[in-house]
Amino acid sequence: MIKLHEPFISGNEWKYIKNCLDEGWVSSAGKYVDLFEKKITKYTGAKHAVACINGTSALQISLRLVGVGTNDEVIVPSMTFISPVNAINYNNAKPIFMDNDDYYTIDVNKTIEFLNKKTRTILRKKIPITINKKTGNHIVALIVVHLFGNATKLDKLIDLCRTKNISIIEDAAESIGTFYKSGRFRNKHTGTVGKIGCLSFNGNKIITAGGGGMILTNNLKIAKKAKYLTTQAKDDPISYVHNDIGYNFRLSNIQAALGLAQLESLPEYIRKKKIIHEIYRNKIDKIKGLRISRTSHFSKCNYWLNIIEIDKKLSKKDFLKKIQYLYNNGIEARPLWYPNHLQKKYKKCQTYKLHNVKKIYQSRLCLPSSSQLTPKQQDFICQKLNNIF
Repeated sequence: MIKLHEPFISGNEWKYIKNCLDEGWVSSAGKYVDLFEKKITKYTGAKHAVACINGTSALQISLRLVGVGTNDEVIVPSMTFISPVNAINYNNAKPIFMDNDDYYTIDVNKTIEFLNKKTRTILRKKIPITINKKTGNHIVALIVVHLFGNATKLDKLIDLCRTKNISIIEDAAESIGTFYKSGRFRNKHTGTVGKIGCLSFNGNKIITAGGGGMILTNNLKIAKKAKYLTTQAKDDPISYVHNDIGYNFRLSNIQAALGLAQLESLPEYIRKKKIIHEIYRNKIDKIKGLRISRTSHFSKCNYWLNIIEIDKKLSKKDFLKKIQYLYNNGIEARPLWYPNHLQKKYKKCQTYKLHNVKKIYQSRLCLPSSSQLTPKQQDFICQKLNNIF
């Protein structure tokens, strides 16, 4: 089976994990956790990085750190893995679903329009807060998701959010290795522009720690509080005094060792994945009715996953039939995520002009994109696609 995306073990993974086992440091203490955090800050340019158990926990903690609480609201794109939406719910807040653009990131223009037309900003104890005109609730944060390695264009949005005192949290789970190459954030890594950024090292990401996540911030106070909360809010480690409600979200030393070794190979993985993307473009663009999604012109993408654009909307039955055909031929492919505003638990949540989400949901297909994918395998995949489209 040609997997959608699987880990590529090619560097110091065995060496570093063996070192953990030899020294007996296998849990949340050990040198590799600190080393991994330091190397992430060096690579991304963030001033601080706090390792945690997965990307979802990073999002959950980040929302709490910016003050999201009961009955507050958070703007989030509808088309994304459900993780950031659930993280909002974990903080007893509610999502407002926004449309996605042609690069699958949040539609910035519609978001700006919503904030200008559907909210009002008032002063509470001399601090500006933004109120949703429809619900009367406080909009505390905005989650932008850099889907499939594509950076969200934040140039205009960040100023408006600053004026309205809305914290931007970047879900960079899929975009480690993606940098802005033009505009005011040129050379900045995704996850370092907003107040907080979140990375994921799940097994299907471009690099993995067998799980794991990371909180990025340039604010020392936020970094200290993040580490405090992810380690059970322990104020006195001898007497076990806890003055706040914390979480057991710390990354293990073994996971950090794996993640560190993977990070060392990241530039090579991105180089390989760019070639994979170019091969797909050359071959699939020649198949009538198909096109490989382009990356944004203002960022240098990590090419995490390649997406086929189908020039017509397929019925659910026909779509699944094509996916099953590929699977029967040893090719794992999948559709985009089911839009979150249609999920059972979120159907009653507020939405705003979700025109593009409806259009793309049943006209996109994710293709195998592992770093070790060979040209021969790509030829086979393209041949099979040609048979069914």
